[in-house]
Amino acid sequence: MRALICHAAEDLRLEHIQTPSLGEQQLLVQVAFGGICGSDLHYYQHGGFGAVRIKQPMALGHEVSGVVEAVGGKVNGLQVGQRIAISPSRPCGGCKFCQAGQHNHCLFMRFYGSAMPFPHIQGAFSEKLVIDAGQAHVIADHLSLSEAALAEPLSVGLHAIVRAGGVLGKQVLVTGCGPIGSLLIGALRRAGAARIVAVDIADLPLACAIKMGADETINLRADAQGLDKYKADKGQFDAVFEASGSAAAVLSALDVIAPRGVLVTVGLGGDMSLPMNQIVAKEVDLRGTFRFHAEFATAVQFLNSGLIDGRPVITQVLPMSRALEAFALAADKSQSLKVQIAFQEEASAA
Repeated sequence: MRALICHAAEDLRLEHIQTPSLGEQQLLVQVAFGGICGSDLHYYQHGGFGAVRIKQPMALGHEVSGVVEAVGGKVNGLQVGQRIAISPSRPCGGCKFCQAGQHNHCLFMRFYGSAMPFPHIQGAFSEKLVIDAGQAHVIADHLSLSEAALAEPLSVGLHAIVRAGGVLGKQVLVTGCGPIGSLLIGALRRAGAARIVAVDIADLPLACAIKMGADETINLRADAQGLDKYKADKGQFDAVFEASGSAAAVLSALDVIAPRGVLVTVGLGGDMSLPMNQIVAKEVDLRGTFRFHAEFATAVQFLNSGLIDGRPVITQVLPMSRALEAFALAADKSQSLKVQIAFQEEASAA
């Protein structure tokens, strides 16, 4: 089978690899669609991020959907031909964090397309994939396989809301309206946020934010003082979700967050200096959020039932043979949000 293998920065190759053997509690899946994530871009453009570097060839990708092609002998409840969203989260189940219900912090996590451990955990950008049966989540007949591949980034947003402690009836700000930020807005609307303000520095993601449920959008490149009105009375937002990874966004969020507000950092950025006096004086809760686990099932449920419509987030779908073009598009935020790769020719044609 063919897979997209990253060897180093700007060295992504379409290569033939051996199809893994099928275990008794596993499924062989024809991969249909895979979304290019920010971490995939970091591996492709820079060979990694922070201290995490590619040290051996690694297949990229973790936002995938597919069709079951073969079923292991001890698998129950799943059958050939079923259309599924595939969770990339594979915790061990036995370490202290798994036992405490914190599966996303598993000491032996095998998350698709990760260079954090060595040997690296191979990704899911391939024509076929052998998965554990527990990774498969059946999708509704009306849901396209392209939409099903959004379950992973939607899960990131759902876990961020869990980290915030809930948003029911709250005034919420989202900074950064790329795929994660926009899907997060859809989840915030479903979770009962009273008002959602979205900011970015480009019009395309802000237009998507409106479609996903934002009440107001502000382009800070065109209107640098657009958030100033929310600084009144020590700040107006009960919760802020920072999804851009920008130090400037964090600093501006601290100006408009209300005392005892919760600031959840979703986007990955570099090291930054924080105004600790401001954080202390406002009693701000600064919280990180990392991946997800249990939220994947909820994400699929929301997509299956139509409670969240992620279609506005998908801007381009290219065939596997044009993967380099797809990565270039994904890096150009002026013309794309979520770029997906079709791994089957019939899927690409559809």
